[in-house]
Amino acid sequence: MTTRRYALRDDQWERLEPLLPGRPGSVGVTARDNRLFVDAVLYRYRAGIPWRDLPGRFGDWKNVHRRYSRWSKDGVWKRVFQVLARDMGADNEYVMIDATIVRAHQHAAGALKKKTEKAK
Repeated sequence: MTTRRYALRDDQWERLEPLLPGRPGSVGVTARDNRLFVDAVLYRYRAGIPWRDLPGRFGDWKNVHRRYSRWSKDGVWKRVFQVLARDMGADNEYVMIDATIVRAHQHAAGALKKKTEKAK
């Protein structure tokens, strides 16, 4: 098995695929490539890039963003996360970190800056 950075492994995809719309046999239009689309979304979030900076191998970034927005509006992502969260007790592959344990730099806290002689 080849590992692609930011991409789903085969076992992860097999777990996710049945939860997504557009698969063969489901009602509606069959999606061209759900896996490539999901990999594009993961790449975008894991790399921390804007939509327009998606590499060309994922297709036109506008189409990826449009589909992502449509799935968000239709509640697809919410249903996927609910199913995966329910199953997390057995896996714990990913752990969420909340802001109560993340420390910010002192300048990020909004402290007042010291005035210099020139600023007075």
